[in-house]
Amino acid sequence: MRETTVGIGAGAENVTGGAGGTDMVLNIGPQHPATHGVLRLRLVLDGERIVSAEPVIGYMHRGAEKLFEARDYRQIIMLANRHDWLSAFSNELGVVLGVERMLGMEVPERAVWIRTLLAELNRVLNHLMFLGSYPLELGGITPIFHAFTSREDLQHVLEEASGGRMHYMFNRVGGLKEDLPAGWLGRVRAAVAVVRSQLPVFEDLVLGNEIFRARTAGVGVLTRAQAEAYGASGPIARASGLDLDLRRDEPYLAYGSEELRQVLTVVTREEGDCLARFECLLEQTVNALDLADACLDKLALLAPGPVNLRLPKVLKAPEGSTYAWTENPLGVNGYYLVSRGDKTPWRLKLRSASFNNIQTLTELLPGTLVADMVAILGSMFFVVGDIDK
Repeated sequence: MRETTVGIGAGAENVTGGAGGTDMVLNIGPQHPATHGVLRLRLVLDGERIVSAEPVIGYMHRGAEKLFEARDYRQIIMLANRHDWLSAFSNELGVVLGVERMLGMEVPERAVWIRTLLAELNRVLNHLMFLGSYPLELGGITPIFHAFTSREDLQHVLEEASGGRMHYMFNRVGGLKEDLPAGWLGRVRAAVAVVRSQLPVFEDLVLGNEIFRARTAGVGVLTRAQAEAYGASGPIARASGLDLDLRRDEPYLAYGSEELRQVLTVVTREEGDCLARFECLLEQTVNALDLADACLDKLALLAPGPVNLRLPKVLKAPEGSTYAWTENPLGVNGYYLVSRGDKTPWRLKLRSASFNNIQTLTELLPGTLVADMVAILGSMFFVVGDIDK
């Protein structure tokens, strides 16, 4: 049996065996136009059909977990902010919730509701990127222009509040960096209404497109059992019938309130294919906008007040450990914090959504055609920095 390796991008290596037939080992990647993260897929092919697939990660390993140990509790927010750059606010939220839990700290009510609002706006921003880029990977260029137009409407208000367009750094241990600008809630409500009015474009241009449906329906089916076995989460797992959402199942922030319980909808599908994953993402975006409106309604009723607590100059977490997890846009994001009473974590382990989700490719890709690989890979909705950490 002889294997022939064909490289696309760097990292290809020749593998030769004995006499006989030929299996092709195809290297997809590692490559990325911006080099802020790369994924390599090592595929063994029999003709045009994939026999086995191995995701090769670690090309951008930054040692973030080790860096956590050399930064104090104010500084680690910046590190946590960056592993999934499309979910920056949600990333920093998880780590401050963990530290606050260690300190037994309760933040002001206004800060809780503002955090919830910003988390849902960040969820919409994340989903819009994939709602636009996935059709682009299948040859449809128009949806990404609509997605970026909608993203800009939300980016403006988030930038106005936090000062950042991508890495907001708005969370603090004990609350938020500062209060909201005057008139900001009204501008957010207007931006949410504009984005909601633009979402039917994806129904018409994408889900209503017979070519898109032909490329995605019945392709890359992930069963519920496989999703559970690999620890998949988020819209990818829910598209396979895994009804899991921490906002409902283990509420944090204001998700357990009566106002939001009536609005929160956990979107699921049973098919588990590429089409189901896209549908879950789109419907979840609609629900996130509804949750944002509910948060705005609540904030309009709250009296003015503080959005943070006064902290000591040197912040030290008491000795012990805790695990704080949140329902990030791409799935479950967790921080396991261990403290020895110092101003820096003794250990801070990151459980990222993309790391588990991408491992399911070893189950999804074998048996499919090479032509379907792009459709499957694009439907996994991952960020490479969230894999390599």
